[in-house]
Amino acid sequence: MATIELPAGTLDYSDSGGDGPTVVLAHGPAVDGTLWRHVVAELQDQYRVVVPTLPFGSHLRPMRSGADLSPDGMARLLGDFLEALDLTGVTLVQNDAATGMLLAVSGTPAAGRIARLVLASIEAFDNFPPGLPGRAIWLAAKVPGGLAAAAQPLRFHPLRRLPLAYGLLSRRTVPREIADRWSWPLLHSAGAREDLRTYLRGARPDRLQRAAAEAGGFDRPVLVVWAARDRVMPPAHGRRLAALFPQGSYLEIPDSGTLIPEDQPNALSAAIDTFVSKG
Repeated sequence: MATIELPAGTLDYSDSGGDGPTVVLAHGPAVDGTLWRHVVAELQDQYRVVVPTLPFGSHLRPMRSGADLSPDGMARLLGDFLEALDLTGVTLVQNDAATGMLLAVSGTPAAGRIARLVLASIEAFDNFPPGLPGRAIWLAAKVPGGLAAAAQPLRFHPLRRLPLAYGLLSRRTVPREIADRWSWPLLHSAGAREDLRTYLRGARPDRLQRAAAEAGGFDRPVLVVWAARDRVMPPAHGRRLAALFPQGSYLEIPDSGTLIPEDQPNALSAAIDTFVSKG
């Protein structure tokens, strides 16, 4: 792991290096960059694969006091990351959160670094915060100490399969060592919880509806990949989303929940490879 200093704070990230096309993999709340471990293993021989751990609650380095970690602030942070590493011609792959889409449609110089966009079962339209687990932590963030209380079931590996934990997000049991890693900051770091709380307090459906209205301005190739069995992000949203982009296409992956990199990493890796190879 490496670190990089950004205006919002210090990010951990991994970088496979190499001379291949650059693929940046971005995750959502309550997981870290290890979500992408299998996809990295599949792609790293042909691509430079860069994976930031974003401040969504499972990060070890809390952001600076006062950092803008609203959904738009997270998008700017991701853009700052691309600029700090001087990454260009990027294929940006986003799972779960809408961060990558918000950056892509922002019209900022950092958005110009994105050559292709892959949206893999993300928050969209009025599904923000998404589904039962998203709304549960959103409500918990409104109550003092609510996130700390909501995280307590994560102490026990069997309870991580509950619908309010990772049960609706993945059709398979997340390996204990990975779930331990995702859970530790939520359980033990007040700073990590505060960063997640800041993000959740800014979660409003109208923001994603505006982003959808702006999708027509992103004129580069977009692949919308959706989990066919998703119980948090409706597949109908994926099809609608793909139709909004001038160069949008849609692909469903069977037998997967929202966390496609966890449930079907080989299928997702193959889809990314095919998409990038088309140029």
